[in-house]
Amino acid sequence: MKHLIFITAMISVLFADTLNISAQPVSATEIIRKADEKFKGEKSSFSVMSMTIIRPSWKRTVEFKSWTFGSGYALALITAPAKDVGQSFLKRNQEMWSWNPAISRLIKLPPSMMSQGWMGSDYTNDDILKESSIVEDYTHEIIGEENIGDRLCYKIKMLAKEDAAIVWGHQIRWVDKKDLLFLKAELYDEDGYLVRTETGSDIKEMDGRLIPCRLELLPAEEKGNKTIVEIKEIRFNISINEDYFSQQNMKMIR
Repeated sequence: MKHLIFITAMISVLFADTLNISAQPVSATEIIRKADEKFKGEKSSFSVMSMTIIRPSWKRTVEFKSWTFGSGYALALITAPAKDVGQSFLKRNQEMWSWNPAISRLIKLPPSMMSQGWMGSDYTNDDILKESSIVEDYTHEIIGEENIGDRLCYKIKMLAKEDAAIVWGHQIRWVDKKDLLFLKAELYDEDGYLVRTETGSDIKEMDGRLIPCRLELLPAEEKGNKTIVEIKEIRFNISINEDYFSQQNMKMIR
């Protein structure tokens, strides 16, 4: 959802009119910033998504809604399957909680849980709740150009800053040069080993901008595992503020 909410995203989002892409950004950091804003919204967003978790012997689908405001606030609500309906996840700056209505239990999530799988998927809590920032927590360098399908992309290496509290040592991202879309990402651990690959496809116009509506995540060392996120609806820069992201609202949101 850091990608999905809430994977969300990533889970991330086309601005012909909004951002005026006639003047292409020149620095790697600006490319990443604008591509990130395009996927998440410059100020806020609301999305409806489904996430299919695939394992060698089973698969299941989770449906959810996600709200974001800036980089500090996120709220995700599970809407299916029935046994999970009403579970919600909240981020307010550096603090995060989960709410389970079945047992009326509110849990504060410690930083150590950010790398754990969200709802049993290959996406992490951090991906969905966006604790880390691909803009602020990395340095960025254009290392080439490469085609993903029929789209020519910037190939950008993102190296984690020394003081950043993130699990990835570095990332490589492919960003479409024409529309500034994230089309592929490779995420590596601190020792330089590839951990997972994410691709974006099924590009559609939603709320006035093009976005990849299908995100597919493949773990590098777990054969047969896969998580697919499909964006059903997304709206950008909605009327919302930080007051919406409260513990009270996460228990009542529908």
